[in-house]
Amino acid sequence: MKKFYLLLALSCITMTQAQDFSSIINNYLSNNRSQLGLQAEDVSDIVIKSNAFSNSMQLENVYVNQRHQGVEVFNAIASFGIKNGQVVYSQVDFEENLSQRISILQPSVTKENAITLAASSLGLQSPSAISIVEQVSQFETVFSNGGISLENIPVKLVYQNIDGVLVLAWDLNIYLTDRSHWYSVRINAKTGELLDIHDWVSNCSFGEQPHSGHSEYSILRSNEAPINQLELNNAGTSSYRVFPIPFENPNDTPSQLVSNPENLVASPFGWHDTNGVAGAEFTRTKGNNVDAHDDTDGNNNVVFGPDGGPTLTFDFPYGLPQQPIDYLDAATTNLFYWNNIVHDVAYQYGFDEPSGNFQQNNYGNGGFQGDFVFAQSQDGGGLNNANFGTPPDGQNGVMQMFLWNAPGTVLGTLMTVNGGPFDGQYLAFDSNYGGAQLPITPITGDLVVMEDDDSGASTDPNDGCDTITNAAALNGNIAIVRRGECNFTDKVASAEAAGAIAVVVVNNVGTDPIPMGGTGTGIGIPAIMIYQEDGDPMIAALLGGGTTINATLQDDGSGDDPFQRDGDLDNVIIAHEYGHGISNRLTGGPQAAGCLQNAEQMGEGWSDYVGLVLTMKTGDQGEDIRSVGTYALGQGLLGSGFGDRVAPYSTDFAINDATYADTNSGTVSQPHGIGSVWATMLWDLTWAFVDQYGFDSDIYNGTGGNNIAFQLVMDGMKLQNCSPGFVSGRDAILEADELTNGGVNRCLIWEAFAARGLGAGASQGSSNNRFDQVENFDVPTGPNCTLGTEDKTSFENNFIIYPNPSNGNISIKSIVNVGDVTISIFDINGRQVFTQEADLQDVTNINASGLDAGVYVVRIFGGNYSHTNKIIIR
Repeated sequence: MKKFYLLLALSCITMTQAQDFSSIINNYLSNNRSQLGLQAEDVSDIVIKSNAFSNSMQLENVYVNQRHQGVEVFNAIASFGIKNGQVVYSQVDFEENLSQRISILQPSVTKENAITLAASSLGLQSPSAISIVEQVSQFETVFSNGGISLENIPVKLVYQNIDGVLVLAWDLNIYLTDRSHWYSVRINAKTGELLDIHDWVSNCSFGEQPHSGHSEYSILRSNEAPINQLELNNAGTSSYRVFPIPFENPNDTPSQLVSNPENLVASPFGWHDTNGVAGAEFTRTKGNNVDAHDDTDGNNNVVFGPDGGPTLTFDFPYGLPQQPIDYLDAATTNLFYWNNIVHDVAYQYGFDEPSGNFQQNNYGNGGFQGDFVFAQSQDGGGLNNANFGTPPDGQNGVMQMFLWNAPGTVLGTLMTVNGGPFDGQYLAFDSNYGGAQLPITPITGDLVVMEDDDSGASTDPNDGCDTITNAAALNGNIAIVRRGECNFTDKVASAEAAGAIAVVVVNNVGTDPIPMGGTGTGIGIPAIMIYQEDGDPMIAALLGGGTTINATLQDDGSGDDPFQRDGDLDNVIIAHEYGHGISNRLTGGPQAAGCLQNAEQMGEGWSDYVGLVLTMKTGDQGEDIRSVGTYALGQGLLGSGFGDRVAPYSTDFAINDATYADTNSGTVSQPHGIGSVWATMLWDLTWAFVDQYGFDSDIYNGTGGNNIAFQLVMDGMKLQNCSPGFVSGRDAILEADELTNGGVNRCLIWEAFAARGLGAGASQGSSNNRFDQVENFDVPTGPNCTLGTEDKTSFENNFIIYPNPSNGNISIKSIVNVGDVTISIFDINGRQVFTQEADLQDVTNINASGLDAGVYVVRIFGGNYSHTNKIIIR
């Protein structure tokens, strides 16, 4: 399949006043056929599948499918940007030499039999009494569901590429009655064998899979009638008790009662409308964009969501922590609210009616309607999961949110430092060895570092594993000690013997603290474990002298939650799932729901990104830890866990060092792991824009770097080809900036991607192969770029120094091979305290652990340049 894209300024085709896209595209394909590597017959039969005007790029996005004698070639889609009668951008993804590669022209297997064969291949029962519902065209027929699908079954003749041969096939889709899968399959029209299978349901499972056995009754075709308009308050007021945008979950904010949160551009008649006339049609959690209701029984029966009454007041208590079933109405309200929020925000960035968004009534704005989202709260059909089903435009999207295993002992705010430079609350785990537990009554005292004589196997004098040498200082105070070589119970018992009233253990690795195990039934003082990044600076300050740290330890209940977690309260997960609907509808156009099924596709990455962007807040920093699913997984307060990804999102390479080469690794899962690498790149890109243009908390109409980046990412999805890889996605974002901003951000975009290995020389190979990617860190030269493979006079953004803060073991990564350098470190008085020669080709490690804690300047000096950077040594 030939993939080709152009940004054209000349030789463009003039468009008629009638907006004749077919004529423009046919002329363009004919004039550029040799460049595309296509034959005349390859471009002689095309069909426009959809088109939508982009306000941001000020052009028409037009999506075209290749055909042969009227039969479509599956996923052979071209994306065009047409502006002022000209093709200004294209990505043509057509098959070459059609006639020479086609197997047969007429099917031997009937379309009815294709349904039976597909059901057999999927392990389903044989369909019963299927009948024709609609004859769409010569090549497409819609059949009844046959008792095996929630929806009617469309069957269409297509050509499917199988190892270079274009095989005539029946393309059909079956939506399983338990909603776990929405299969799009191709059946060989000659032999009846299963050729290809896609799943329109994107699952984000981390435990027990959803089970079958759901009712065959579909709530997608509910006969519920709107209520009497006269019963409603038509003043346009509504209120919802939720965990509102931009907050992530209950760990980020108490529930809040928000009023009139709808955006009148995206939802001009409010969230409870379906007829486009002022006044709500429903008093429950149903409207034009979403129908939110519970499915606790897991049977897909019609269940009405919580009712807000004539005033549309959805003020239901959460009462956390408690069993999720006891706050079902509140959870469903939060699910309804967030589905509408994502709808309204995405609308501002171009996910509107013609682009395939989810609405019952499109208010005359184009696109196919009747496809609002069915969102099911506390779905009883599974555990530790969430999913979203995205069919083509005009069919309902479906979101299922499940409960998650009870986290048991979780991180809580068990320690508070009272004043001074370390003032604040700290996350910790209580001990788990059977001794004294942290009491509800506060324990307050000064922290004193445990010191030992290193007479045993331990080499750390502050891990409490050998004979204690400062017992008198510990008496009556709270001991602070590092996790080390000995049992937790040994060091806590030693502290108790010295008279300590409690123990704070500092983790000795950069991961989450752990509940300390062992056998300590005879221990009478409590102990907790805190993060290394929190505790090490305290130990350093206390050992340095002149610092007093007074702390209070108390069981405040935040670390004791025996109840299941509800994904309906994890807003990042809700936004993530909705993000699948966005990326699937925008890539290849709204009629091509199967364009993100290839091995290197980044769908999970865009979904994570949507959740991250919608929960950015004033004061956030790019280096902060951001994760997905921390609440559902019981990982405590924000920044305390990795969520359900291998590493959290951060621009700090010491926290997340993912690069493009990681997508080749068998240790990175497909698709979530691959997607997380893409989201890491998009997150770096967004913060690069924030650094350049600032942050704007107005996610709807703001002009900050976060708004600009989000718009480019959305537009990139519209421009890229079907079945994109990372390079395709990068190039589409670059082209979006070229079309929207004249390419003013070209260098910024290149540098962000190149820093993660998606530089000018990177290769995605085949986007259907996840093990053939090649990373590269080069930034091309050209307008707006000061850093490149040829222009190396400025290296301001070339070097990444991490971790920062550091313990003295420092890594320096150079995007460009700069060769021999001198690395020097200076203190705040300008005195050189460290120097080392290095051949800096990629990453160089230096050991400056002998330096005292403080602020220093690192200077990298080469033959014709000098680079400086501040670093903190702890």
